[in-house]
Amino acid sequence: MSMSYSWNAIFQNCWYIGNNFNAILYGVELILYFFTVKYIMDARMRRRQQKGKGDATKEPASIRAILYLSTGLLCMITIYLFAQNFFGEEMWIINEGYTGGSGQYYASHAAVWYQTMGSASSVVMNWMSDAYLIYRLFVVWDRNIFVIVLPAILYVGTVVLGILTCYYSGRPGGDFFVGIAPHIALAYSTVGIAMNVICSSLICGYIIHYIHMSNRALRREDNDHPHVVNRVLEIIVESMLPYTLFGATYVTLLGLNNPVAILFLSLYVMFTCLSPQIIMLRVVLGREWRNEHTLAGDPLSDLEFAKASIMKSQIDTRMSGDPIELQNIPSNSSSIEAK
Repeated sequence: MSMSYSWNAIFQNCWYIGNNFNAILYGVELILYFFTVKYIMDARMRRRQQKGKGDATKEPASIRAILYLSTGLLCMITIYLFAQNFFGEEMWIINEGYTGGSGQYYASHAAVWYQTMGSASSVVMNWMSDAYLIYRLFVVWDRNIFVIVLPAILYVGTVVLGILTCYYSGRPGGDFFVGIAPHIALAYSTVGIAMNVICSSLICGYIIHYIHMSNRALRREDNDHPHVVNRVLEIIVESMLPYTLFGATYVTLLGLNNPVAILFLSLYVMFTCLSPQIIMLRVVLGREWRNEHTLAGDPLSDLEFAKASIMKSQIDTRMSGDPIELQNIPSNSSSIEAK
């Protein structure tokens, strides 16, 4: 009995702390979403102004997709945040004197409709973010279709298991942490995290390999601290590493039936929204990772790579008026040492 009381005490405290972190990270999400939409709208306005001059360009479909995806993620995280905070208010304040305490209240009302809606929104958000992660893997690997075959198969598995998780945790008397629901949730999360780990590892490995090969091609040893920091940040952002790490921690704790799992679940869900949003903001600013090994489709020699880097620098300088149209050049290819 004492162990059960201790488990519940840790669980309730972690839920409360998770709600506070969620509120902070939700503010960050709102700022990122605002800037993403602002840059897209500014670009649209510039195109409308140029329409009469005959040099207007059509908005890329990828930019429209970013607008829709960003809005969808914001809606899903808002629903999840509302459900978590409202249930906490009901459990700790409105029903403070509930018979059996907060643990019994949670057990009796875990399948309430808005809690089920919050769980469903987090699952849908996972599907959206995972699909975008697979797409980024496809882009980083120079649109190699074979590299996304395994992640795509695992993604289909997460869709099926996600539906089952929502059903068993949301049916009358269901509980995300009790009965069959946590076993299905563990399988769902394990498959999803396995896919995340594979995608993140492939993205990290490719970018690190690319930087190494670029330095060799340019015959330079760039140990400049700011450049190193920028590259590390680029790897973390492009691979959606926080999303994957928090998810892996959550799955481990859930498998051990550790009450701290609820805290990492909150962080995992928040970064399900934040990680792709950061990448999408980089895309509209023209700073996302692009594979610049080739301009014509074939591997470049040392001299050809240097020439291609100069050409790309000149093109990007001329295009600097519209941030959405820019193509980012990795910092290691921005200058060439003369031998």
